[in-house]
Amino acid sequence: MRDIVIFSGSSNEPLVQRICQNLSLPQGKVLCKKFANGETSVQLETSVREKDVFILQSGAGNVNDYLIELLLMISACKMASARRINVIMPLFFYSRQMDMPAVKAGEIIKAKTETTTESWIAQNGMLIANLLTSAGANHIITMDLHDSQYQGFFDIPVDNLYSKQLVQYYLANFIPKNGDCVIVSPDAGGAKRAAAIADSMSLSFALVHKERRIETNEDRSMLVGDVENKDCVIVDDLVDTAGTLIKSAKLLKCNGANDIYAIVTHGLFSGEALNRMIETKLFKKIVTSNSVDQTERKKASNGMLDVLDVSRMFGEAIRRINNGESVSVIYNAKI
Repeated sequence: MRDIVIFSGSSNEPLVQRICQNLSLPQGKVLCKKFANGETSVQLETSVREKDVFILQSGAGNVNDYLIELLLMISACKMASARRINVIMPLFFYSRQMDMPAVKAGEIIKAKTETTTESWIAQNGMLIANLLTSAGANHIITMDLHDSQYQGFFDIPVDNLYSKQLVQYYLANFIPKNGDCVIVSPDAGGAKRAAAIADSMSLSFALVHKERRIETNEDRSMLVGDVENKDCVIVDDLVDTAGTLIKSAKLLKCNGANDIYAIVTHGLFSGEALNRMIETKLFKKIVTSNSVDQTERKKASNGMLDVLDVSRMFGEAIRRINNGESVSVIYNAKI
């Protein structure tokens, strides 16, 4: 590869280090610091003039600080005459916001609250897209978008990689009786993702369906599918407080499931979420990727947390983009 510089933001430097090792490239040097009043300062210490720049920053942890840091790094590269600025966001910023129907730019959306008063819904996806492109980003690379409509907010190329191959690899190599387990989606939104994995491995599929009772204003969960005397693998794109996963696991146990595994692409595990999952003793294993830095959580999990490495996938994407090759090949490749 030629004329390439890879920078890391503060959110997930271990992942960038692994990517650089896989590509046999030195990591670009950047100095990020804060002033006493909380302002962020960014100083590039590696020349980017006429270089293909890749900046990795994940939307987890101190999200707002990391976003500002990312924008400043993009702007700094633009002002330093970088040839192309590629932004790698394994976890897309603000992707946990309310799901919204796709709308045209500038259209106003109104939502009725429970008190029947009107409130305005902020279009976070469009705002983040505008901030990134205005700062100077030319290309976005992300993984397992929580809502695929976010791609439509950009007028620059967006590559959304999938963790499907890594999940299949873990299923085939680390789960006993993997030929007779059931792939479970914890909600309707993730049904397509879980069903695709089940179909590709010729496994059964089940869905946890939620409905809200108007008279009590409470959510009720129902299981669609047979899990009795079967090992179950709950597949999702993101875990934050872990409430949905724990409720799903309890429902599976009530329906006669045996061992339960949770495989989630982006493990935020806010607060005591991971400890709560472990303390329930409902899960045989909890599996996530290093799209979010899991170094400390893995040490504290007493072997309950397995981490899938996405560095080879992003490294291959970087190599292909730099060489002008198709990135879509990665979607079906065995990484």
